[in-house]
Amino acid sequence: MKKIVIIGSVWPEPNSTAAGQRMMQLIAFFKKQDFQITFTSIASFSEFSVDLSKLNIKTVEIELNNNSFDSFIKSENPTVVLFDRFMTEEQFGWRVTENCPNAIKILDSEDLHFLREARLQCFKQQISCETKHLQNDIAKREIASIYRCDLTLIISKFEYDLLVNTFSIPIELLHYIPMMYDEMDESNFENFPKFEDRNHFFSIGNFYHQPNWDAVLQLKNTFWPLIRKQLPKSELHIYGAYLPEKAKQLHNEKEGFMIKGRAENSSDVFKKHRVLLAPLPYGAGIKGKLLESMLFGSPNVTTKIGAEGMQNNIIWNGFIEDNPIEFAEIAVTLYTNKDIWNKSQINGLNIINTTFNKKNFEKDFAKLIEYLIFNIKSHRTQNFMGQVLNHHTLKSTMYLSKWIEEKNSNKKIPNSKE
Repeated sequence: MKKIVIIGSVWPEPNSTAAGQRMMQLIAFFKKQDFQITFTSIASFSEFSVDLSKLNIKTVEIELNNNSFDSFIKSENPTVVLFDRFMTEEQFGWRVTENCPNAIKILDSEDLHFLREARLQCFKQQISCETKHLQNDIAKREIASIYRCDLTLIISKFEYDLLVNTFSIPIELLHYIPMMYDEMDESNFENFPKFEDRNHFFSIGNFYHQPNWDAVLQLKNTFWPLIRKQLPKSELHIYGAYLPEKAKQLHNEKEGFMIKGRAENSSDVFKKHRVLLAPLPYGAGIKGKLLESMLFGSPNVTTKIGAEGMQNNIIWNGFIEDNPIEFAEIAVTLYTNKDIWNKSQINGLNIINTTFNKKNFEKDFAKLIEYLIFNIKSHRTQNFMGQVLNHHTLKSTMYLSKWIEEKNSNKKIPNSKE
């Protein structure tokens, strides 16, 4: 029986985050390959966490700096261990290596955290993001994690090329596998509301994710006033999980700027609104909201950063524009021109069927996993840098973790007053 242990930073919330949707796609893939799946996390369950037990997936709560994980991972004896971000690999990778040396270690990067952080800092300073900005401390940690693992899954072709061409990561350690969907055609939209049945602009995104919050601020202060000036009766509806108080304060009915909060069913939100606005000023990876706009036939206007790694020379399902004035003009055009809106909807189908078609990725990924299972030793001999980093990480992280573990088990009792 093939086994996989997934170590997640959080329990999957596919209705709240694109990361949750990505994890559920990977779970579905491994189930299809007949893996017995155990999902673990140090996080607490939330009311929005998916019930994995309904999928016959074992769930185990684990602890940081606690040798109980050693006993757990030994008893599981997994064929594969999947880390959902480089931080979970830092926390538990050395324990996997020590207790299950033959387990294949796979890192799902989600997106490149160091790229997003570099762009954030450059956005704050209002400067262009260059290679020198990418060489930050997070990059050193994240790339070290890539080397320590046997394989890293990259969700964006742009990020794959960045790692190979700018950071010289061996291609044997990387595998490009984006979000994946079944092939679609126009019949998928037959029962969806048509152009004339949809109303208002909208934006959606988890407020825990900093780029989403900054995009909302850009809409409030710059983009929306320009659009509203041309369409004074239009409204912009803002949706997002984990709504903070500062976002609620932006609600203004006179301006048509409506803060809605969590969407109970995101597909309904996409289907009933006419145009998605996503002026993302920075970020990384693949933007789940833009994929959903294609899946549910809701054309969008976004920025170059928003569309990065998704277009691949295919006509966009809407428009891509960074300049606020031009952004507003084409948003109004898309909202008011039925022919352009309908063509944009079909363009979204083309992107899904070419760039994110499940059948283009699952077979190759399955073959690669099978190859690693039977050839892991030879695969690792080609990654000497990974051996070096595993050696030093095992020593440094192991002793730090054991020190914390010992400290936690011997907490000092305060002296009583005499």
